[in-house]
Amino acid sequence: MSTTEKQRQQLADLQKKLWSIANDLRGNMDANEFKNYILGLIFYRFLSEKNEDIAAGLLKEDDISYEEAMNNDTYKPIVEKELIARIGFVIEPQFLFSNLINKIEAQTFQIEDLSNAVKNVENSTRGHDSEDDFIHLFDDMDLTSSRLGNTNAKRTQLISKVMVQIATLPFVHSDLEIDMLGDAYEYLIGQFAASAGKKAGEFYTPQQVSTILAKIVTTGRNDLRSVYDPTCGSGSLLLRVGSEARVRQYYGQEYNSTTYNLARMNMLLHDVNYKQFQIENDDTLESPAIHDERFDAVVANPPYSAHWSADPSFLEDERFSNYGKLAPKKTADYAFIQHMIYHLDDHGTMAVVLPHGVLFRGNAEGTIRKYLIEDKNYIDAVIGLPANLFFGTNIPTCILVFKKCREESDDVLFIDASQSFEKGKNQNHLTDDDVNKIVDTYRQRETIDKYSFVVSLDEIRENDYNLNIPRYVDTFEEEEPIDLDQVQQQLKDIDKEIANVESEINEYLKELGVVNHD
Repeated sequence: MSTTEKQRQQLADLQKKLWSIANDLRGNMDANEFKNYILGLIFYRFLSEKNEDIAAGLLKEDDISYEEAMNNDTYKPIVEKELIARIGFVIEPQFLFSNLINKIEAQTFQIEDLSNAVKNVENSTRGHDSEDDFIHLFDDMDLTSSRLGNTNAKRTQLISKVMVQIATLPFVHSDLEIDMLGDAYEYLIGQFAASAGKKAGEFYTPQQVSTILAKIVTTGRNDLRSVYDPTCGSGSLLLRVGSEARVRQYYGQEYNSTTYNLARMNMLLHDVNYKQFQIENDDTLESPAIHDERFDAVVANPPYSAHWSADPSFLEDERFSNYGKLAPKKTADYAFIQHMIYHLDDHGTMAVVLPHGVLFRGNAEGTIRKYLIEDKNYIDAVIGLPANLFFGTNIPTCILVFKKCREESDDVLFIDASQSFEKGKNQNHLTDDDVNKIVDTYRQRETIDKYSFVVSLDEIRENDYNLNIPRYVDTFEEEEPIDLDQVQQQLKDIDKEIANVESEINEYLKELGVVNHD
């Protein structure tokens, strides 16, 4: 996605506003906590305005307001039924974000009003298909917390201040070119909560990296039956695939409950109907929510070298049983790969971001890697990325691309994009040109000097299935030969200059009487 001037301006405005809101909260609580309030309130405003827009459309011809309709015994059940069918929830007029802001301005607002409002959203979904997508959605926004203030009045005062600021965020959907919730999340993690986010396992995949994965898995396809992310985080990677192709159904699983809630929020915020996504909260490896489904596209940025049980019983699990080995307890990278491959459709594409260790580590990982290359021939491409692209870790990463039915069945494409980046203050960034070069090289499968090389399976065999990129892509830059005579003359000139300077200093010291005259 090209970064337009409009996007840059909208992003700058959003960040300025978030900084201001964060300043209101930062004296009261840790950054990792106030992030939950900011994102929760952004989302609640979105739901409220969505409810208002749909209701206005429904009642346009009847020339009756939403408030009037909900107080009318004839209209109310019809309107509620339509809202549930279309968006999965109902917000009663008194709980609309705009009406809560009106109460704040009239100084009649109490924090219980907001608490009742978010409960109202959840309760409206009870007994409907949308219930699972809304239940516990606002649990991380604890409105009774003493962190907001020691008294009800202080909590009300602080949350009112935040709500008024959020009411001024740019929310005109047709004109919004940024990922409001995703960008807000990335900014808050990056500016205020990097250490807390790391501790909690909350990592955000930068948009440019997400774009690479999305463009790779949608190559040659503009319509996907389904896409799956087994460690979906905030859902940004899934949504990025949806921006590159039509996606009929989104599937994801996320272990961290806070980030799981954020993923569901993000889906709804991007107008993905509740019927079109299934996001689950649990450990993907140990307790997978997805069982026999196969997906057109699989994408992921899983936690690097995470621990898992590696219980021997998993050797009977269909995800792992064919490999003869389980991934080590302290490095679950290949366990995620095996899980993802199991769920990849025969004609689908899978792209996953992982640390470089998966390319060359031996023992069980070496056995699994050999099986994937020699027995199954699933590995389509290996792409090396620059270091320090992600919040929370500065290690270099790579993208592995897998296909079960490969057109180019006797080779693997290697791309070394490790030097193609724009250096930033705290982290490096991929430019649009960097992204396009990676994607174009992948799609054209071309060899570019010091950048990419198509390697035969025979050569990979000769290297004992080691996929370390420098083995195959030579990025060595030959240095110009050194003229030793020139260097010697330069040293003589330097010695002469030093002697002249020392002589000048001595003369000055003599004049000052610091040293005696000869």
